[in-house]
Amino acid sequence: LRKRSCEEVSSSDENQDEEEGSDHEDVGRLLEEHIQWPVQNLAKVCQVVEDLVGDLLNLNRSLLVNNFFPVLQPAIGVGSAFEGWSPRENDVVYRLLIPMKPPRGHAFHLELGSAGEMLARGSCIRVELECTCTGGWLVGDMLCFLHHPEEELRKNQCPSLLRTLCTGPYLDVEKTALWFHHFVRSVWVVVPGSHHYDLRVHPSSRSCKLQLTRTNASRRTLVIEMIFGVQQGDSDIFLSSQSTNAIFTPSTMWSQSCAVAEMKFFRHMARQAPDDSFHLKCLQVFARILVGTGFSTYALKTVVMHLLTTTPLSGWRRRDFLLRLEDIMRYLRCCLEKKHLDHFFLGNERVPEEIILPSYFRMAEPLNLFQHLAQDPAAHAEALREFVDL
Repeated sequence: LRKRSCEEVSSSDENQDEEEGSDHEDVGRLLEEHIQWPVQNLAKVCQVVEDLVGDLLNLNRSLLVNNFFPVLQPAIGVGSAFEGWSPRENDVVYRLLIPMKPPRGHAFHLELGSAGEMLARGSCIRVELECTCTGGWLVGDMLCFLHHPEEELRKNQCPSLLRTLCTGPYLDVEKTALWFHHFVRSVWVVVPGSHHYDLRVHPSSRSCKLQLTRTNASRRTLVIEMIFGVQQGDSDIFLSSQSTNAIFTPSTMWSQSCAVAEMKFFRHMARQAPDDSFHLKCLQVFARILVGTGFSTYALKTVVMHLLTTTPLSGWRRRDFLLRLEDIMRYLRCCLEKKHLDHFFLGNERVPEEIILPSYFRMAEPLNLFQHLAQDPAAHAEALREFVDL
């Protein structure tokens, strides 16, 4: 590896001779013909999943209109399937983030981790009651939780969110997930199209995981995971219920998530790239290589996102397939040797403008995703050994 920065590892060469370019295109064509690409069917299945989840959420909003649970907004497809690739051929998880807004007479206040902490995992969503006596609220016969007698509220109105899905003043991840589990089970039989699937709800304390098996002869299975989130301002960053790697996470803790921003990045790149771009197939091939190793697909995705903003998109065609795979390998090796991989969305001026980030994200110092390797020499040595074995 030449002595240069990780951002300069691109192996593109505008002076490649035509014969070499032809050889690479032949190899790219061979790979395309002989490797199965389930991503070709992902868009169709994603639409089916979005329709099913959309029907579930419509029922939730219509049936619970007189209750004071979080108001569930249209789901946003996130994760590899909705980005257009999959690390596993037969084990695709269709993940959706369900944004939540406070019910009538309530407000959400986001408390972000410790001061100055980026991607805070110890964030909370504080729920506060608001007066509905005045201020132009169109709430019909709703009683004000702040100013009506407790006895009257108990007899004539459903309990506030503070009494159902909160622990103390904070929205509880586990209570929220359990509430939605119960809701799905109770309404599944009336969801349009549900008769085409056998439903199994998998136990999960921080999300709602469904396994849907077709009732026809194919018995094809869909795995859907719904996570919950509250938007940070008007940005593409959410406080999310998604699990972290922590050994123990209190049920009132929510983590900052860039999942929506990542999905928007890949859709932006798909619009900008040539029709025959292989960038998602490069990501998919390398993700398959890493299955069973200690390298996370998130680290790989971060590498590819960096390369997509430093290598011309015209250089991701089939003829460049092997060159781009070599770039990914070089970039990852460089980061391993330096024990440093920058988070893509923090302090990165190359993030497309259409992705809306909190102002402090753009001004922040980059966050090192390989900090654990810098702090643990044994883990670093093991990672280098695994890389050599790839």
